[in-house]
Order: sequence, then C-alpha cells, then structure tokens
Amino acid sequence: MLNKLFPASLKGQEFTWQNKKREGLYAFLFIAPSLLGVGIFTAAPFADVLRRSFYGGISGEFLGLGNYISVLQNDAFRLAVLNTLKFTAVCIPVLMALSLLLSVMINLCKQGAELFKTTMLIPMALPSASAAFLWKAAFHKNGIVNSLLLFMGGKALDFMNTGMAFYIMVVCYIWKNAGYDMVLWAASLSNISPSLYEASTVDGAGRARQFFSITLPELRQDFFIIGILSLINSFKVFREAYLVGGKYPHTSMYMLQHLFNNWFDSLNMDKLCAGAVIMAGIIFTLVILMKRVLEKER
Repeated sequence: MLNKLFPASLKGQEFTWQNKKREGLYAFLFIAPSLLGVGIFTAAPFADVLRRSFYGGISGEFLGLGNYISVLQNDAFRLAVLNTLKFTAVCIPVLMALSLLLSVMINLCKQGAELFKTTMLIPMALPSASAAFLWKAAFHKNGIVNSLLLFMGGKALDFMNTGMAFYIMVVCYIWKNAGYDMVLWAASLSNISPSLYEASTVDGAGRARQFFSITLPELRQDFFIIGILSLINSFKVFREAYLVGGKYPHTSMYMLQHLFNNWFDSLNMDKLCAGAVIMAGIIFTLVILMKRVLEKER
C-alpha cells in the first residue's frame, strides 16, 4: 500500500540507508588495521598488566588489592606522583600559552615565518642524549651558567642538586615542545576566516580585542586536542631527566618514570603493574577533567 502511495520516497530512503551502510563498512575496513595493531600491541599487554597487578610477582599468589595498597603506602610513589602532577600543572598551561603567542606572532608577521617555524622544531629533532648533554653542560656545577656567574662576580650554584632542578626540567620540556605546539596552533589559526578580522578592523577593533573576541573563541575546539598531546609529551621528559640526573636525581625532579624504572631494574613486577594501572587511571582522569572543563566553557 505504502509502496504504491510513496514509491519514490521509499526507494530514496532505502538507497540512502544502503549508502550509509556501505560507507560505514568502508570506514571500518580502513581503521581495521589500526584497531588490530592497537589491540595486539596496546590493549592486550595492558590487560595482562591489569591481571598481574592482582598477583604476587614471584609467588604468583592472588593478592587482591594488596599490591595497590603497598604502592599507595610507598613514600617514593607518593613523592613521584606529587612531582609528576606538579610538573604537569606547571608545564602544560605555560607551554600552551607560549606556543599560542608564538603562533599568533608568526601569523601576523609573515616575513621569515617559515624559517622561524623550522628553527623552533629543531629541539624535537635532536636526540635525547644530545639534549641531555646540552642541559647538563649548561647547568652543571662547572658548567656554562656557573662560569658566567663567576665571571660576573657571583657564586657557583649546584643547580641539579637543589630545588632548581625541577624548574630546569620545566624549561627543558617547554624548549623541546614549544615548536611542536606552535605548529599545531598555526594550523588551527589558518582555519579562521580572514573576513572576521577584516570586519572587526572596520568596526575599529584592535589586535588585543581581535585576539580575545575572535581568535580564542575560534580555537576553543582545538584546545582539547592540543592539551592532550601536550599532556602525553609531558610524560616523555623522563629521558632527559634520567640522562641528566640518573636513577636517583634530586627529590624535586623524581618522577613516576624514575620510580617505574627502578622497580623494573629490581624486578618488582607486582608493584610495577599496580603502579602502571594507577598511573593510567590518573591520566584518564586528567583527560576527562580537561574535556569536561572545555565542554562547560563551550
């Protein structure tokens, strides 16, 4: 009956549904290799780590939450968590603000922009050992900075064995990742229509007003992605910190990665697995909080 009354519309709906189904199948086939790789090399190992976190590392005896309680009561773990959270809370806002400022400046000053972008990306291309040697040579007790202090009549400071080691690590992270975030912001800025700035200029808006009224609102959708990438990169600073400070650096720069590395060396697999699950939970919580904050602002 309906086919007789509305044959064209029903055929059109059926054709649209078949197209959507075919597109969904094609999309799945495209991402299937990636999903397979993630499942084999990420999901399956993490599932095994989750299982091992409830058993003894040597005896294989089921301990329930015993490993988690032991890890949470560990003073070194609490110190490493606090330092890691402090490092993240300091670095990510500074990095995102600085890289956004640099990308806006490049967007305004077209001359020499490509050369500046290339220069800012050089730190990411340097091997970790070379970057660590650079910072160690600069802030060692007999390094470049202390040589300058002595030349100006000051006193030499042991930077890496004081609380200043934490801030040196912060500067190292920002120095290495500012160019990467700057390129991401530049790509986002290129998606903003120039007509918006032209219309605001006609209305008499200055650079500052354009930044807060046009640029920031248009970039809100990209804050989450760039923030997540910056968060992930913040956990990669361990290589430089380890090469500069060794296994047991100053307490201000003792990170979770130092602790996990030391547990791995001593074969404390039960604590290592429990700590990895806790760390994954912390990262997941931070990602969800960032997403909620950005959604609330939208």
